[in-house]
Amino acid sequence: MNDVTFIDMMIRGWPILSILLLMSIFSVTIIVDRVRLIRRFKVNERSFMARLLRILSEQGQTAALEFCRKYDFPIAAVSAEILSQPGGRESKERAMQHGMQTQERKLGSMVPVLGTVAGTAPFIGLLGTIIGIIKAFASIAANSGGGPEVVSAGIAEALITTACGLVVAIPALIGYNYCIHMTEVLMTDVELLVFDLIEVLCPDAKGGGKPA
Repeated sequence: MNDVTFIDMMIRGWPILSILLLMSIFSVTIIVDRVRLIRRFKVNERSFMARLLRILSEQGQTAALEFCRKYDFPIAAVSAEILSQPGGRESKERAMQHGMQTQERKLGSMVPVLGTVAGTAPFIGLLGTIIGIIKAFASIAANSGGGPEVVSAGIAEALITTACGLVVAIPALIGYNYCIHMTEVLMTDVELLVFDLIEVLCPDAKGGGKPA
């Protein structure tokens, strides 16, 4: 009876495993990049906004805009959009929405690829499983009356590709959910705080009155 080693299984399933390996490298690269970006963008938004409002009241809108442009994280970028937008409350709210969408696109760049990897990797592994089973039955047909060793290689190939498909898909799914959740949390915090900036810039609009 011939023993089938792990290396033998990898060699027999290399076409499918090569695809899964590339998908794994791609997804890990995206996860690392997005997590680093989210951590870099995750600052103390309340502290930033408090400092911005203080600069706005003490030094004026130009100084506040210059302060925002020193930083590239979302609350600074959205605040800069609001401060640089002329007009009343409606114009500034449109600027806020534009800034929010820009930052969401930046944070969400390449994240859908993780969802694609998570959804397709198990099916690619399943394809390897089917190919392995087909080889196993072909071995049975070619070696009528043979023992378990006749089909062991095909079954082993089927199992290894299934396992590798799951190994690729699970981290990709975790990374996808993490990135989506953290982006939503971050942008919700930004949206709540920049409304304070709009209220300071356009206090008259809320009550429908006129500026003094």
